[in-house]
Amino acid sequence: PFPPIASRSVLVSLSLALLGLGLHFNIETASEDRVKPSVKPTFTRVPAWFYLSLITLFVVRGSLWFSKSSYVSYHPIDLLIFDAKFYHEAWRKQASSGKQLEDAWKNYRTRYNRVPPPGFDEWYRYATSRSSLVVDDFDSIYRDLQPFWDLAPAEIRQRTREIISNPWNDIAGISVRNGKADISPNVMPTHRWMLDGLVNMIDQFAKWLPDMDLAFNLNDECRVAVPFSSDRNPDRRKDPHFSNDRAAGWTPIPEAPNTESRFKELSFQRTFYEFGAVGCPPNSSALRNRLWNTNTLCTTCTYPHSLGQFVSDWTLLGNICHQPDIANLHGFYLSPAASKASHELMPVFSQSKVHGYNDILYPSAWNYMDKAKYDPGGDNLDPPFKDKDNVLFWRGATSEGVSPGSGTWKGMTRQRMVHLSNNLTTAQHVLLPHPTAPLPEKLAYATVTPTELKALLNMDVAIVDRIVRCGGRDCPDQDAEFGLVQPTDFQSHWRYKYLLDLDGAGFSGRFLPFLQSRSLPFKAALFREWYDSRLTPWLHFVPLDLRLHGVWDTLAYFAGMKGNVGGRDVLVKRRDKEGELIAERGREWAGKVLRKEDMEIYFFRLLLEWGRLTDDRRDELGLELGLE
Repeated sequence: PFPPIASRSVLVSLSLALLGLGLHFNIETASEDRVKPSVKPTFTRVPAWFYLSLITLFVVRGSLWFSKSSYVSYHPIDLLIFDAKFYHEAWRKQASSGKQLEDAWKNYRTRYNRVPPPGFDEWYRYATSRSSLVVDDFDSIYRDLQPFWDLAPAEIRQRTREIISNPWNDIAGISVRNGKADISPNVMPTHRWMLDGLVNMIDQFAKWLPDMDLAFNLNDECRVAVPFSSDRNPDRRKDPHFSNDRAAGWTPIPEAPNTESRFKELSFQRTFYEFGAVGCPPNSSALRNRLWNTNTLCTTCTYPHSLGQFVSDWTLLGNICHQPDIANLHGFYLSPAASKASHELMPVFSQSKVHGYNDILYPSAWNYMDKAKYDPGGDNLDPPFKDKDNVLFWRGATSEGVSPGSGTWKGMTRQRMVHLSNNLTTAQHVLLPHPTAPLPEKLAYATVTPTELKALLNMDVAIVDRIVRCGGRDCPDQDAEFGLVQPTDFQSHWRYKYLLDLDGAGFSGRFLPFLQSRSLPFKAALFREWYDSRLTPWLHFVPLDLRLHGVWDTLAYFAGMKGNVGGRDVLVKRRDKEGELIAERGREWAGKVLRKEDMEIYFFRLLLEWGRLTDDRRDELGLELGLE
């Protein structure tokens, strides 16, 4: 079990419980002479057999605890890797079960309880001609767009125009007219590259799109958090063509900016309770509990998505509603750098988002334009896994959030990881061979000191260049805490077996190149992206909890340990076979479902759905094949 509980603590707890029960008996008995005859004390009202049963239960429970094995016969990661294979195969089969347009149409109708939008046949030909392995499973699009069925098409169009036309919103527009995409006015020059990349992507399939305007979030942070509601409007429904003269319904974006905004400035402020958790049910832990002790692991927060110290459910890990402690564990919730958010359902397209936000996910131009590219060569080759350095490697900046002078940086994931790697002050739990187990290959949690960990496991984790996004004493304090290093060539990552991927202010733009390499990615993330459901943890990458409490134990499983722990020699075999297998599976799968063609296919389908959703005749629209 994790966390391990000392037998001494259990013995003390049971002894105190029995002592309390004995004192209760004594007090009840001694008080019999002092109570009125007409009133019987509690002790005399409860049968003696009840107390005997209670004592028996205490004895049995204590015996079970002490007889319970303190070791396990398998490593939890072995089980997680085993289960991941079956999960992925089941997902893959349902993601593309049809071989013809008619099959895809039927699967869509069954899956989403409506017929596909106009243009679905063109989308299907586009996808299959580019060898898409995913044809049926676009549930993330359905989830993102479903709330907008509660808004009238004219209202969606009006809100789109409103948020694009005010530069303060940090939202830029792209207009599709007559099969061509163009950038709207008032775009910040610093983000022009992003809009150019999106236009390039959309133009690959724009000739099949109806006229529309799209509002793209220019900030890293997501923007729209609508408070929880159990109300849902029923699905609507079939004209196979979009309405004529759609352009007239999209009022041109004015050259002169407007000054009205429904977004609230949240930069440098805590956001968890006002925006982060508002999408959770009222009885959720995120809304009912506030945890102030940041020095203690919240085991009730980790238990639902964990097997011991290891992540067992990546999707549930992304759900903050059972994790109130996350309020203090990421820069996005502690002090975001550029956050402007709304509780109203605004039609904002974002590159990534966290649980509870209603932004519409789309494939990022950062990845589409290869801003961080897997491109080994010259002195930076990508050797076979067995020839790489047996090191967990990370380089990055303090860009996750802003620490203006109150020590906020101490809760941010990146800074905590660098501290955990270089300045660890507390012992960690690691599954090691049990010293007295009757059979070999038994494991038990052992307490390993920081000195022992750093001697037996290799982490190279550092902040580069200088401390950024800080103020007051938080700048020199971080300088003193972290040993800054010079930036390295991105292509030098490939020399290391294990590559750590951490969120910044938004999603990490390095994860896809990491997947494409022969190295094994370790990933801790609050933000989710368009492709999240396509990847299977423990099959394509190694998942980590944002709390980072299992990072040393996870590294020990793959990298191995050989040396002295607590006065005894310990040998944990290096699992290069398992590490290389996950790395190669992730590399192969990314080359099949995360290509630039897959980004286009996802975006094409998303915008067809958006085209129907914003059409005044949307209840009548749909591609009918006469199959019902």
